[in-house]
Parts: sequence; C-alpha cells; structure tokens
Amino acid sequence: MKEPSAVRMKEPSAALVGEQQLMDIFTDGLNLLDSLLGSAIYFPFLLLGVGLFFTLYLGFPQIRFFRHAFSVLLGRNKDDKKPGDTSHFEALSTALSGTVGTGNLGGVAFAIFLGGPAALFWMWMTAFVGMTTKYVEVSLSHKYRVKDDKGEMAGGPMYFMERRLNMKWLAVLFALATVISSFGTGSLPQSNNMAAGIEASFGWPTWATGGALALLLGAVILGGIHRIAYVAARIVPAMGVLYAVAALAVLVSNLGEVGPAFISVFEGAFTGSAAAGGFLGASFAYAFNRGVNRGLFSNEAGQGSAPIAHASARTDEPVSEGMVSILEPFIDTIIICTLTGVVILSSGVWNEKFDNEFQPFDTQVVAGVYAESNAVHVAQLSAHLDLTPPEDDPVVAYEGVISVVGGAVQAGDFTVLHNRSIAENVVVATADGDPFTGSLEIAGGSPVDSTLVLSGQSLLHSVPLTREAFKRSFFGEFGGDAVTVALVLFAFSTALAWSYYGDRAMTYLFGARSVLPYRVVYVLGFFLAAVVDTSLVWLISAITIALMTLPNLFGICLLAREIKSDTSEYWQRHRRT
Repeated sequence: MKEPSAVRMKEPSAALVGEQQLMDIFTDGLNLLDSLLGSAIYFPFLLLGVGLFFTLYLGFPQIRFFRHAFSVLLGRNKDDKKPGDTSHFEALSTALSGTVGTGNLGGVAFAIFLGGPAALFWMWMTAFVGMTTKYVEVSLSHKYRVKDDKGEMAGGPMYFMERRLNMKWLAVLFALATVISSFGTGSLPQSNNMAAGIEASFGWPTWATGGALALLLGAVILGGIHRIAYVAARIVPAMGVLYAVAALAVLVSNLGEVGPAFISVFEGAFTGSAAAGGFLGASFAYAFNRGVNRGLFSNEAGQGSAPIAHASARTDEPVSEGMVSILEPFIDTIIICTLTGVVILSSGVWNEKFDNEFQPFDTQVVAGVYAESNAVHVAQLSAHLDLTPPEDDPVVAYEGVISVVGGAVQAGDFTVLHNRSIAENVVVATADGDPFTGSLEIAGGSPVDSTLVLSGQSLLHSVPLTREAFKRSFFGEFGGDAVTVALVLFAFSTALAWSYYGDRAMTYLFGARSVLPYRVVYVLGFFLAAVVDTSLVWLISAITIALMTLPNLFGICLLAREIKSDTSEYWQRHRRT
C-alpha cells in the first residue's frame, strides 16, 4: 500500500484546474442570467403587481368565483360531447401534477433556507394574487386553442399571442421558453430531488434511481395526454392524502411550536428574517425575492404552463375552465406548501446543522475567522450572502493553502462557508474516501483540486431538510421515508405534466413530428439530472421559469379588457340557465 502522504500531496493537474475554471465560468454565466431575470429586483414586483392588478380589476375573482369553481369541477353542466380531450377533473389533475411537485417539498425548504420564515409569507401572497393570474391566463388560452394534426387539442399562451395579438414573434419566444423550461422546471429538479431523497432513505445510488424512473417516465409519456391525465388523476389525490397524514403527525408532535412558527412568518414579512441558530439571517429583499420566486415555482401562476393542460378540457366555456384553475394555487401553495413550511419551522430543523457532504457550488472559503456568537460577524456574512453584497463588503475570498492532517482541516486565518452557514468540523477526503493529508490549495475561495471531497456540519436545504423535519414526529424515521414516497409521486407526476407542456410547445413550433424526438431527449435529460448538483439545478430552474413568465405576463396584460368582458358575458349566460 502506498504511503498516504505521497499520494495525497501531489499537485492538481492542469486538466483539473481547467475543469474548475470552466465550471466557474458556467456558474458565473448562470448567476448573471439569474440576476437579470428571476433574481432581479423588478421580477417579484412585476409578478405580484400583475396579479394584484387583475385581482382589483376583476373584483377579487379568487374569492367571488371560488365556490362556483368547485361546482364546475364536480360536474355541473357536464357534457361529454363538448370539444376537448379530458374532463375538468383530469385537466385540473394534470395541471396540479405539474405544480404539486418538488416545489412543495424541496422548494419550500429551499425558500426557508434562503430567506428564513418570512419567505413563506411571500409564497402565500404569490398564491393569493396568483389565483387571479391563473384564472386570466387559462381562460384566454382555452379560448384560442386549436386542434393539432392528430386531432388533439393544443393550447397555451402562444396561441392567443398569435391568433389574438398577432404577435407571432412573442408566441415563438414563449414556446421556445416552454421547451427549455420543461427541462428546467419539469425534468431536472424533479429527477434530482427524487434521486437525492431515495438515496437518503434507502441508499440506492442516484444513477440507478434516475435510470429506473426514466424508463417508467418514457413508458407513460409515449401514451400522450390521455395516459398522462389517467395517471395524474390517480396519483394526485393519493399523494395529497399521504403527505397530509405525515405532516399532521409532525404538527401534533410539536404542537407547542406551531403558534411560534406562524408568528415568525409574520414577524419578518416586512423586515426580513433574523439570524437564529446556524441561520445567518436574510434581508427583507432576500426573503421577498426568494419567497415570490419559490412561490412561482410551486404554483406556476403567471408562468403560462397550466393553460396548456387546461386547454384539453371538454368545454365550450373558456371562462368556466379558468375558474377551475383558481383552485390550483389554493391547493398547491395555501394548503400543501403551508403544511411543509409549518412542519419545517415548528420542528426546528431549519436552523440546525447536520452532517453534509459539501457540493462545490454551495461552498466558499473566505479570509478571516468568523463566529456565529459574534453579531458583527453574522451581519457581515449575511450581507455578503445577500442578493446584492455591499460595495465595501469586508468578506473576501480566501487565497492560499490550508493544511490538512489525517483528513482534519487545521486552524488558520479562514472560514469555510457551506449552505449559507459557517461550516463546522470540516474534513477532506479523496475521491476514494480516504482521509487526505497535505496542502489544500484554495483559489478564489474554492479548492483547486476538484477531486477532493469536503464534508462537515452545516445547514440542510431542499428535500433533505424536509425529510429531517418529518422525522420529528412519533413516526420517527418512517416520517422521513413517507416524504421520500410522497416526493417520488409528486415529482414523477410533475415530470409527466411538463413533458406534455413541452410537446405542445414543440407541436406549435415544428409540428406533430417533432414530439417523439423531444420526448426521447426529455427522458434522457431526466436520467442525467439525477446526478447533477442540486443547487445548480435550482439555479437553472429559476432562470427557465422567468423566461416563460415574462412574455406570458406581457401578453395577458394586453388582453385585460377582453377577459373582463368575457367574464361578464359568462355570468350573464350562467344566470339565464
């Protein structure tokens, strides 16, 4: 056996350095795009602003039409001879399967991880005004739907953009964004979170989970909307019941903390979330932006995706289908996301540190020794990690060498940050899992040798955080396993729905012949995403969501007078029947 030090002290190769540089360029490019789109200051204000405008302009339809929406959903005035491919319930289930996914488990946890308890408040606000936004986009898209070459209904914002607004360029832009987002929203995060959850619960390697589920995904989506709707209509209710039972078990077990959890959400809504435990705090801007952003990822109100599913519904009343869609953000965010958020907050796991393997994307080594017990240090690190760090940011990347003995990082004038927290008990290992001994070279705050694996204690986020919260009940470990099962059902159904959104966009752009090649690439992307860095996947997701949302919001705003007129005419007809 070779002497450990002889193996571990060798200099990183030029190839490794080049690989790290390329990865840094790639992530810097993505961060730049995100800063111009989903993380830009204007984006949450635009999304909420459009929803608030329509809420006031249409007289709070999310409240006035709520009861009637259930009436339509449950079959009042049902007519199977009306044009369409699915029932109201199947269309709603398909749309819900697209929204109820990792955003409800991992997305809520990620929002709280980033913005603290206050982020949940802004998720609620996004859902409340989003109920109106969804009503508008679904009604308009259903009105201008068409039949494709195979005789199936094809709809979505691209059709009212072209057929009503005469803006072919906008329609093409939206359709292209939909294809891209089908991967960024529907394929990558769903596969990645499922694989991570199954590995944590059952120890199955991520590549094996990705491969098995990719094959199952392909078998379902090849059957088109009929098979997708059939599967979704059975998965959605089952997963909702399972998840609710597991969540209520945590709330009952931590009953004394439920009230304080709600209070913490409202306390920081307009001030930002204060530092607590390992959580370094988040400004109002950060909590607001991440709450709105994750709220949009969860319920997709304004993104323009759900109208594609609702276009298949059998009805000649577009407004009635729009009313059914009002229920989506309510079920998705007001009910399911609230359950997740309160479970995480009341269990106390959101600001606790756990053993973690450090992903390079989430890790930064900064110069100087920082401590959570020092309020000034906490404030400086919080500002450094904010959306826009201060110009005179005293926190700078570490440049130099760190001594490592038997895997243990030796003390020095540096601090390791991981998952937006000060990492503790950091150890370094080789790719084979052996303890590393030698000099760990740091450039730009990152290890130069990308083959070395850092681990230690830091905050959790996404599905691992949700799993840990669900263990804090009388179910114990079974609570975490229940999250994994629910996650598989949630995420798989979301991947199904988004495959349909993508193939409708491909049909619009290139015709029905393009659907099969698209589905093959979609399944392949689903498999590859199982082994990608989770934070990188969330970043890609945030970018692709904004790419769809911006043209859709622009389009529905141009048709504000038309939706108001259609709504009035619908009620006139309804009152006469």
